[in-house]
Amino acid sequence: MRPMRLDMAGFTVFRDETTIDFTDADFFALVGPTGSGKSTVLDAICFALYGTVPRWGGTRGLGNALAPSATEARVRLVFESGGARYVATRVVRRDSRGNAKTANAGLQLMPDGFDVTKLDTGLSPDDLGEVVAGTPAEMDTAVLEAVGLPYEQFTSCVVLPQGQFADFLHARPATRQQILVNLLGLGVYEQVQQRATTRAGQAEAKLEAVDQLLAGLADVDDSTLERVAGQVDRMTELAEAVIAAVPELDAARATAREASAALAALDTELAVLGAVRAPDGVAEVARAVTAARAEADAASNAVSLAEEREEKLRGELAAAGDESTLRLALRAYADREQLTGRAEQVRAEVETAGAEHDVAVRALTEARAAAERAEAELAAAFQAHEEAKAADQAVALRAHLTDGASCPVCEQTVARVPAIPAGSAVARAVAAGKAARVASEAAKRMVGERDTAARELDRVLLRARAEHDGLRTRLAELDERLAGAATAEALRATLAEHSRLRLGLDEAATAVRAGREAARRARGAVDAAEERLRAAWRRFDDTRDGLARFGPPAADRDDVARAWTVLAGWAEAEAERRRSERAGLAAAVTEAETAAGTVTARIAGIFADAGLPAPDDPVRAATVAVERAEAERRRLVERREQAGELRTQRAEHERQAQVARALAGHLRANNFERWLLAEALDLLVDGASGILRELSGGQYDLVHDKGEFFVVDHHDAGLRRGVRTLSGGETFQASLALALALSQQLAGMSTTAASLESIVLDEGFGTLDAATLDTVAATLENLAARGDRMVGVVTHVPALAERIPVRFEVSKDARSARVERTGR
Repeated sequence: MRPMRLDMAGFTVFRDETTIDFTDADFFALVGPTGSGKSTVLDAICFALYGTVPRWGGTRGLGNALAPSATEARVRLVFESGGARYVATRVVRRDSRGNAKTANAGLQLMPDGFDVTKLDTGLSPDDLGEVVAGTPAEMDTAVLEAVGLPYEQFTSCVVLPQGQFADFLHARPATRQQILVNLLGLGVYEQVQQRATTRAGQAEAKLEAVDQLLAGLADVDDSTLERVAGQVDRMTELAEAVIAAVPELDAARATAREASAALAALDTELAVLGAVRAPDGVAEVARAVTAARAEADAASNAVSLAEEREEKLRGELAAAGDESTLRLALRAYADREQLTGRAEQVRAEVETAGAEHDVAVRALTEARAAAERAEAELAAAFQAHEEAKAADQAVALRAHLTDGASCPVCEQTVARVPAIPAGSAVARAVAAGKAARVASEAAKRMVGERDTAARELDRVLLRARAEHDGLRTRLAELDERLAGAATAEALRATLAEHSRLRLGLDEAATAVRAGREAARRARGAVDAAEERLRAAWRRFDDTRDGLARFGPPAADRDDVARAWTVLAGWAEAEAERRRSERAGLAAAVTEAETAAGTVTARIAGIFADAGLPAPDDPVRAATVAVERAEAERRRLVERREQAGELRTQRAEHERQAQVARALAGHLRANNFERWLLAEALDLLVDGASGILRELSGGQYDLVHDKGEFFVVDHHDAGLRRGVRTLSGGETFQASLALALALSQQLAGMSTTAASLESIVLDEGFGTLDAATLDTVAATLENLAARGDRMVGVVTHVPALAERIPVRFEVSKDARSARVERTGR
């Protein structure tokens, strides 16, 4: 697997959309400060492919994919594997309850020559190529087929995550053995053993089933076949004998059928002729028709008389005049009398209102005169008040002077201030003015009240006069309408005559309806009697038509009773003649049936000799017996052939069961798997030892013994030490050697179709000294120079980063992390 392009948005620290192009980065480094997001790039690659990241702890940490406060995270990886190019996409969303779920996951096989830069043009997922997987469940199988590695092997051979670098070096032998089994795909041999056991069980089950079928085919020997063949011959002879006897039986049965048919036809004719009888009451049918017609004529005459009386009364009522007009005229007399009384009452109201109005006008005139007088007295009081004020001005100044002070008017010294006189004219003038104002306001109120009363009486008078004028107008109209009309007494007499005539007309109409109903019933009785007569003739005609083949006599169409009497007499004579012929026909039937019974008994004897019951259809029964015998013979032949095939199958199932059991037994001991693991571990340790020797400057070799790893220290006389005694830097060197060797050797040793086209190391290179770091860098350069895989490292060590041609610098601010490509 070789990554080509990585797109992230909302993924952990990469809140903003970020794209990393690995197209020509055969040897690259992800550099940047601690915590900037370098390892997150490797997390995104793992997540796009497998839906999880090693440091998340499985799919339960799916919420870690979302950037803080983000509701969606998208990761898209374009990669090459086995010469094909794929694009893997995963989208995680947070729902309304805060739970993170995979909203979309897919893997597509891109067409040959697809330009990766076109991904920036907003292509829809449908434009990226053939859909290989469209759901998270489908992604697991599809990614395994495309990459060739499950998640555990991928994170041990392609992307080596931080913190797990030395796991393989320090693992227990059993754990390391299981890792190698998973990495090398040696579990396939356990699957082979399981499948061999399953196939052995299946073959043994089939063998048991075949034995049961063979047990059911024990009766297919030669003696049984000979017996069945003899039965076929006997049934063939029976069929030939039956076929020879059947024509005689058919002839006897035909004769019996003809004689029986003739006797049955004679009996049928006798039954038909014997059933000819005149129906009861046929003579009264014609008389009933005559009586009903007479009653109908009488009812029709009664209706005519009632209609004549009704028409006469209707004419008298029309001559008496229109009742509505008469009633309107009489109502006009009543209205005139009522309006006359009301007019007299309103005239009196007008006179009373006129007198009250005149009194109110006089009172208003007097009130206005009194108001004018009060207004004049108020003006005089105002004038007196002004004069009193002028006269009392000097007295008003004295109130402010003292003896020896200057006068404010003449500025002379006043030796003695005169006394102020009692009873000022101003006070008297003010009191008079107030009294005059009260009198004036009272006079104005009186004028207003008198004016309001006069106006109200004026409106009452106008209304009374208007009503009086209206009543006089309506009386004039009524007098005009009643001019030349009859008197009220004459109108009442005419209306009484109208009532008498209308009552008589109602009685006449009732009589007409009753007569018409009686006539309708009479006509119904006529129709019923005539229908009974027609029914009698139809029955006669039906009976005579049923006797047409016998040649019945002609019928008298004027008398149905006589016609029935003639027909019944003729039928009795014809029946008597046929009774004399019946004895001879009955004897012929008995003779023919006896002959048929003799032949039937002979055929039954043929079947009894063959051990078969007597059938209703001998020919069919004989044919069926032959077919059954032949079918039994064919079935026996088929069963013999089936038994031969089953014996052949039994031999094959027995052979398959033996082979599968032997294979399962060989693989059950795990010797083959242990041998393969030992060989794989030898190759792995040999390759890792060479790399470690180079990294350690020739100091260490790596060896294993009984599943444990050791280093041989050449600087200490070849002392063999456990790997757990190594320092941190030495442990890193040993772990890196194993990782590189495992990555190099896995493609040749694995039974899977893994495509190891890249390796990315995420580990602390800062623990190495300068010389070891130089050796590690040289080792990585040599690995990249081979050109068979992409090599990437995650580091913040400048000395190592400067020796790598392509660098992706990762930085982070308060919002999002960013990636910028530098170097060549």
